[in-house]
Order: sequence, then C-alpha cells, then structure tokens
Amino acid sequence: MSLLTAGIVTDSEITVSRVPIEFMEIELATLSEMGLRYALTPEYTALNGRTRLVDVTVFPSELRAPIDKIHPMPFPGLNIDNLPFFAVIAACASGQTTIHDWVYDNRAIHLTDLTRLGADVRLLDPHRLDVSGPTHWSGAEISCPPALRPAVVILLGMMAAKGTSVLRGVDIIARGYEQLADRLIELGAQIETFRD
Repeated sequence: MSLLTAGIVTDSEITVSRVPIEFMEIELATLSEMGLRYALTPEYTALNGRTRLVDVTVFPSELRAPIDKIHPMPFPGLNIDNLPFFAVIAACASGQTTIHDWVYDNRAIHLTDLTRLGADVRLLDPHRLDVSGPTHWSGAEISCPPALRPAVVILLGMMAAKGTSVLRGVDIIARGYEQLADRLIELGAQIETFRD
C-alpha cells in the first residue's frame, strides 16, 4: 500500500509487482470509488502455491472524496495497517473524507502533521479525522511521529510537496521498512539520508 500510495500522491504511473490481491481488494475498491485509475494483471500463484498475486499499476487520476467514511474492518475488510495511507490520499482528493481509526487510540493525531505540508486535516477525536482536499502541498521540516505507518504517510506527503522537506528521526521507518528510501529512489523520488 505504501508504494501504491507513493504513485497516487505524486500523480505518477507505477507498477507494484506480487501484490497479494485478497488483502487489497477492499482498498482497491475504495480507491476506485475515489476515481483512481488502475490496472491488474491476471492472477498468478505465489511459490507457496496458495497466495493469489497480481501486479497493480496505478495511473495519474482525478480523485474525489468517497461517499462514506473510510474505516478498517476484520479480514476481508480494509486492513488496519493500510488505513493511515488513506489520509494522504484523501488530502489529494476533491471534497471531504472522514477517516475512522477505531482500533488504535490516538494514532490519528499523528496524521495531523500533514497540515504542516499544507493539508487540511482536522482531528475530531482520538479516533476520527476529517480530511479536505485537494491539497496544494508545500515543503516543511517535521519530526517523525513515533508510529510507523503515520511516519511513512508524512514521508509520502513530503514526496507530493514542492520544494525540499526534511523528516527528522526516521529510525522508526528504517526498522519497519527494508530500504524504503532506496525503493522510492528507484521509482524517481529524490531522497537523501543523513545520520545525525
């Protein structure tokens, strides 16, 4: 979801290979409702002989807010780990989106850091956000939130922003994602990492 989101928020065409489709069907249905144009390859089987895989290509799209709020549900619903990515996607969409993170207390507060990049994100309570867009992103200097997915969401918002942004304290991203910066650079991002 993080790599697909990178393509969506930067208005780029990218292909992510070997996506386990049964864990992304609701996410893709929600993105389709929001106006995302994407293509799937025919399904193929992983080496374990069971997992259904596809390659997903996202295309630059005019996004709009979904009709209903976005919220996680137990499998086969929208995955709780993918929910934070919808905050930065919703910030790129026209209209108002409510995101309801009913699972984690106070995780939603970390997504309000997107306001420092120009997004209109309002915390309604410890579990709900209102996001209005589209955003005219601008660079900023932000300290990394202590939660992994919100930290990556801030990084992706920075990739959508014009100019230079600085994200401090990125160790949480390095612990949760193997070589994320290198993979984003391969996709065309301009990222430099420094040790403090």
